[in-house]
Amino acid sequence: MANSASGMAVNDECKLKFLELKTKRQFRYIVFKIEEKIQQVVVETVGEPDKTYDDFAASLPANECRYAVYDFDFITDENCQKSKIFFVAWSPDTSRVRSKMVYASSKDRFKRELDGIQVEVQATDPSEMSLDIVKARVF
Repeated sequence: MANSASGMAVNDECKLKFLELKTKRQFRYIVFKIEEKIQQVVVETVGEPDKTYDDFAASLPANECRYAVYDFDFITDENCQKSKIFFVAWSPDTSRVRSKMVYASSKDRFKRELDGIQVEVQATDPSEMSLDIVKARVF
């Protein structure tokens, strides 16, 4: 387990699940949370490959911070099937200040543990990570 600057370790399961999403496409998305009692980033939820972007957005708690990755499939203007892996830093305005600080200070180190992230989205409310915004970031 690697330590981050903020002292948060990254549970090995986080890296293993991300690898399964990236290489085997076993998941559509993964939601991670910081367990402050054990000072670790852990996997909270995984979305099966048939889950939609709406399912993903609904899996993020309204009042708590989370990290998440989403495997976004799209078709290019040349009619090619592609996908990009998005990293979402979810920090709702209604979450606790301490939680926002812990997530913000651990984010870069955690993101480095997940090799293969292509786009980052930071959101404080659902409108900041709408499907239209995600699509706009792809092209």
